Amino acid sequence: MPPPMDDAPLPDVLAGPLLRRLGPEKLVLWLAASRPLDLTLIFAPAGEKTRRVAIDDDHCRRVPVGRHAWLHLIDLPLQAPLPRDTLITYDLRLSDGEIEHGIAEWGPHLLEADGELPAFVLAGRHHRLLHGSCRKPHHDGPDGLVRAEAWLAEHRDAPLERPAWLLMTGDQVYTDDVAGPMLVAIHALIHRLGLFDEPLEGAVVADSRALHGDDAHYYFRELLLPDVESSENLRERFFGGARKPVFTSANAQNHLATLAEMVAMYLLVWSPTPWELIVVNEPMLSEENATLFLEQQAVIKHFVTGLPACARLLARLPTLMIFDDHDITDDWNLTADWEHTAYGHPFSRRIIGNALIGYLLCQGWGNAPERLTQPLVECAKMLDSAATNDGWLDGEALDALIQKLLRFEGWEYQVPGEPPLVVLDTRTRRWRSERSPGRPSGLMDWEALSDFQQALLGHPSVIIVSPAPMFGVKLIEVIQKLFTLMGKPLLVDAENWMAHRGAASVLLNIFRHSRTPGNYVVLSGDVHYSFAYDIRIRHRRQGPQLWQITSSGIKNTFPDTLLDWFDRLNRWLYAPWSPLNWLTKRRRLEITPRNPDRAKAGERLWNGSGIGLVDFDHQGRPRDIRQLDARGFEVRFPPAIHDDA
Repeated sequence: MPPPMDDAPLPDVLAGPLLRRLGPEKLVLWLAASRPLDLTLIFAPAGEKTRRVAIDDDHCRRVPVGRHAWLHLIDLPLQAPLPRDTLITYDLRLSDGEIEHGIAEWGPHLLEADGELPAFVLAGRHHRLLHGSCRKPHHDGPDGLVRAEAWLAEHRDAPLERPAWLLMTGDQVYTDDVAGPMLVAIHALIHRLGLFDEPLEGAVVADSRALHGDDAHYYFRELLLPDVESSENLRERFFGGARKPVFTSANAQNHLATLAEMVAMYLLVWSPTPWELIVVNEPMLSEENATLFLEQQAVIKHFVTGLPACARLLARLPTLMIFDDHDITDDWNLTADWEHTAYGHPFSRRIIGNALIGYLLCQGWGNAPERLTQPLVECAKMLDSAATNDGWLDGEALDALIQKLLRFEGWEYQVPGEPPLVVLDTRTRRWRSERSPGRPSGLMDWEALSDFQQALLGHPSVIIVSPAPMFGVKLIEVIQKLFTLMGKPLLVDAENWMAHRGAASVLLNIFRHSRTPGNYVVLSGDVHYSFAYDIRIRHRRQGPQLWQITSSGIKNTFPDTLLDWFDRLNRWLYAPWSPLNWLTKRRRLEITPRNPDRAKAGERLWNGSGIGLVDFDHQGRPRDIRQLDARGFEVRFPPAIHDDA
């Protein structure tokens, strides 16, 4: 295929549509295009007449992010409700005067294998959910979203089999851990689409245009900080790229920085179309980094081959999202010390803020548009101004918006249904340690936990989305605590619900409270392995029933040998008879792990890229827990025999 030309016509649609918060009376969709589009939605519920709805300006906010890049945020109320549990085929048509172009013309990769248009289902209850987190493009393994699309295709004509939602529970993008070829692709796309530039403060380059064109900073982004004493602590905490001794290797040397880079990343991980517009040429690199670049390039090429399937999935399943740290930056708000360092420097504060703006535009808004109206209005105003200012963002306006987003409370949300979904923000409302600013903060502060408790009251069952597991692997949590005591919480991602005494106490008291007697399922990701626990309160006959179900990662895994040892040692050290159990904060809980049916005898943790699939009975209890392994098979977590804790 000949290389794309900068003067060649751009396709109308760059990415999408993504189905977001769908309901019988309102449809929320996200679309990225190369120009402002006039759109008409046509949908045909099975057995009913075809409906046609023009999407007017009142219900589609067109937000410019570049000279040739516009986000279309569609919030469309319907005069007549759509039916539930029914296959609804749809077409999104673009109007050029009196001529219309449908999905078959502008997005053939979105069609079914037989050429049929995409379809969605509005589930009558939350009977089945797909859930997963941690999708890193340059992880050398298959993509769980591709596996999910294959599963959905197998159940294409069975509307009752479709999951009610796809829940993406964190790290949908890795802004902090970026492969060299991906960063080159990002810069090529920025140039091709004319994504907006911005001035930079606190860096050795004056603006984003210089940054996007400087080969010297590939794999060396920590050198963007000026060589002064005040930068040393920030360089260590934010750009360290240090190999973490237990969990993962942090690679911040290609950390995204500008808003244009954030937007380009979203387009490149959700759609095959942007890749057709660019050429990824190897920049000038050292011999070591050139070797790494070629290795990463092979993995990225394989990732790109799966993007048509990813796009089909997102065009068929209503999708809810919530951030975790890598959507913004590694160890985001881990400790009060981290916050002081990161927010105290203008460049790192800008990086965090740009990632948060990217999340607002590409993820957060579609979860609950009504909750994010004000920040979106202010963001759109700033971007509209850039469109009339030769493609340059106003630095003062950008920094002012970032300050407001950093203080914003309202990223969490709830979805009514049977059972209701409660999606938690475990990143921005942290309970800072009273003992030391270097100790891990609680994942939610007292006020946020009180709000959480109120969301549970009055419901016989609730599905809770917590990006990090509420009830994790005891041994790993102990290791995290040991590193914290040594003053090194950043080395091991010491972020678990039990790491902060106050937050852990309040959380456990919520579930032990006499007014919370129902069924509670916690869906989580984050940890790069999958597991399921049955949990009950000791010495209470009518206490709540809890289940912790963790699926991670969509495209990421834990080091195999290390996880095997952790799993084995955890079984030995925290067996039911072990006195160590009484030293944990969870000693009043009886936790029974479920063994994955494809694992070796006794193993509780499943290590493999994929995505979780959970079926719920009418009482909100999980009746079938599966992991759709991206290698093409299913792993089940059957109910445990009560012989382990």
